[in-house]
Amino acid sequence: MARVTLATIAERTGLSKFAVSRALSGKDGVSAETRSRVQAVAAELGYVRALTDGEQPVLGVVFHDTDLINSELHLLVQSGFQAEAQRRGYQVRMRWTHDPDEVERFARSCSGIAMVGPHVKDSMYRVRAMGVPVARNGWLDPLEPFDIVSGTDHEAASAVAHYLLGLGHRRIVYVHGAPGYRGRVERFYGMREVLEKHADVQFLEMKFDAEIRFTEHLAKARADGFHPTAFFCAHDGLALTVMSELLRLGHRIPEEISIIGFGDYSAATQISPHLTTVKVHGLEIGAGLVQVLDDRVHQRVSPDVPRRIMMAARIVERASTAPALDLDDDDAQQAATG
Repeated sequence: MARVTLATIAERTGLSKFAVSRALSGKDGVSAETRSRVQAVAAELGYVRALTDGEQPVLGVVFHDTDLINSELHLLVQSGFQAEAQRRGYQVRMRWTHDPDEVERFARSCSGIAMVGPHVKDSMYRVRAMGVPVARNGWLDPLEPFDIVSGTDHEAASAVAHYLLGLGHRRIVYVHGAPGYRGRVERFYGMREVLEKHADVQFLEMKFDAEIRFTEHLAKARADGFHPTAFFCAHDGLALTVMSELLRLGHRIPEEISIIGFGDYSAATQISPHLTTVKVHGLEIGAGLVQVLDDRVHQRVSPDVPRRIMMAARIVERASTAPALDLDDDDAQQAATG
């Protein structure tokens, strides 16, 4: 197949090579309509733009636009990505989409792209087939040939389990909330693998379609004789729901019940008591995505070795956790019912 050049696109669009060049490089001098038309034709023809002498390379980041639950994390990733890319001499472009065609068109103007959120395989493989490096913040299937920069869901949840055990808690709940999020499942596994080694621990998983149904599941657990003293919630927003409902029911936090969230987002300190939680290092994840892409652009690492980089989380202890009360089942029942 013949190489696609600026002249090829100019002929197809009826524009000059000068206009085509400015449209593809993002420079002024062409209308938004013309720029869009040129980009569409370039994508259709499979054009990959080469950098001119002295031109800054571009790193792109594509956020999955329907992944609203992680919006605050994505803002942190964006800030870290921008700062590190500019420090290394790159321009930065961003897009919010989940459409594989749009992702592919966007990637043609980039030297490498980061894909953040639950993007489908088709998007990743289409960009990879173009020869554009891809780094992921999200989940991959085992041994998929892509670089990934992530947090430590499984490990962090194991640390939370040890933390609660150290406080004397032996009746512990992990609250999923809505199912379908891989990270939440990994946190459950991480907590379970620690707690199942302790014969004196009662451990319950709460998983449900709507977070407002938490009180129904709590009532069922208590009817079955399970009276929890600690809740580990899959994210901070869910922890706030649990805390608010328990306070509404008249429970004292943390005197009776301890609560831990995940994320360390702004809401964690906007409730009383302030929320103990697990801090996810979004800024560092964003910077790590740039580091991986920069290494790929400059061919510093073997193309046959996908990389896995993890930013270890940490527990941020605040006022929503305390040592467990030493209650027997009758005392627990009395505390639960007031």
